[in-house]
Amino acid sequence: MKQLITCDFLGVEIYRKYTYILPASISAKHLKEIAPALSSFCLKLCRSEKIGFPEEEGYIPQGFRVNVWSDKRGAARAVEMLVHKIRGEAFKTELPMPEFDRVPPAPVVKDLSKAVIALVTSGGIVPKGNPDKLESHNASKYLKYDIANVEDLKSGEYETAHGGYDPVYANDDPDRILPLDEARKLEKERIIGKLFDYYYVTVGNTTAVASAVRYGKNIGEELKKAGVNGVILTST
Repeated sequence: MKQLITCDFLGVEIYRKYTYILPASISAKHLKEIAPALSSFCLKLCRSEKIGFPEEEGYIPQGFRVNVWSDKRGAARAVEMLVHKIRGEAFKTELPMPEFDRVPPAPVVKDLSKAVIALVTSGGIVPKGNPDKLESHNASKYLKYDIANVEDLKSGEYETAHGGYDPVYANDDPDRILPLDEARKLEKERIIGKLFDYYYVTVGNTTAVASAVRYGKNIGEELKKAGVNGVILTST
């Protein structure tokens, strides 16, 4: 049986797929407003009654797709929704798309020849043997490695921990994912001022958006404090 909790919308992305969450106020003084709905839902769970859709029961959508029977073909329903949309009338999509925050781009680096540039990747490049146990999917952390005296990511010394793509070519030449060799060339040619002494890595494969946002903010704060002016961010 699934758990049931109330929530003030903190941590919803982490828990909503594994439990029923009923929205509530952050203040206890509004508990009397949610108590009836909470009690009713608890009774349904205890009685093993069928739980309806989120809009029927009042819990936060869990992101699951469920097949249901309809008396109209999909094409007919799609045309009806299109007509309503063209007319400016209310309609409800059968497949809501996820909504993501829009992040404004950072200002351009005005003089790369004096800039400190860092390497960051979600491609899972780690030292051979993955000593810090970076997960192959749904990463619970990001890692930081010293490359101050490293010119090239050699096969046999570095590898990928990523489980979402064929690792053969990445393990053959890890620079294909984290281009340290080319970044060193830019540094020697004074196209960039200096390459930051550490690189950051995580795995994007099925990692929760909320986790990725947290990793990005933390890494960004560390880099700003270290005086880094720009980032080369690579994926797979």
